[in-house]
Amino acid sequence: MDKFIQLTAAAAPMPTANIDTDVIMPKAFLKRIDKDGVLEGLFHDVRLNPDGTENPDFVLNQTQYRQAEIIVTGPNFGCGSSREHAVWGLRKRGIRALIGSSFAGIFFDNCANNGLLCVVLPQAQVDELLRVLENSDNKTVSIDLVHQTVTTPGGKNLSFEIEPLRKDKLLNGLDAAAETLRRENEIEAFEKQYYSSFPWLAESE
Repeated sequence: MDKFIQLTAAAAPMPTANIDTDVIMPKAFLKRIDKDGVLEGLFHDVRLNPDGTENPDFVLNQTQYRQAEIIVTGPNFGCGSSREHAVWGLRKRGIRALIGSSFAGIFFDNCANNGLLCVVLPQAQVDELLRVLENSDNKTVSIDLVHQTVTTPGGKNLSFEIEPLRKDKLLNGLDAAAETLRRENEIEAFEKQYYSSFPWLAESE
């Protein structure tokens, strides 16, 4: 998957609490197990009017946020079902990072497994960032994963914490398979030792 090291991009405010995965990716778009069609499904029921035209009130339809690669979220973003399609849709839309005070656990892990960084900040800092985005012409936010900082449109630096293993996975673009293959030599050494101790198992294969 793509590495995440640094990102400077427009950020879109989405302050509503408890936006669940059924809003992010409605169940009608879960018919496939691959990523085809997920962009069409992303926020479908709030992004579009009943007649299929764009809803001008939806933030990602607005001119200043159409190219956004960051979403600043309300608390408990990604709650509800564990559907990974929600993360696939965000990545297909070009979203590389989410900034919020809390994220649903499975959604949080799905993001990391697909190269999408979730930055957790105190609610007061998230609220301040949302106010800046909504009241300033400057929508640009910078995220430095190496130094674990977020730079607001006003130039304020905010620090965030992240688990070392999750950080390493994102910095190096490692999905679950690639992460396992980093230990290929150790796995091969274990197999040799194991079959040396139990040779009849090797013969049975």
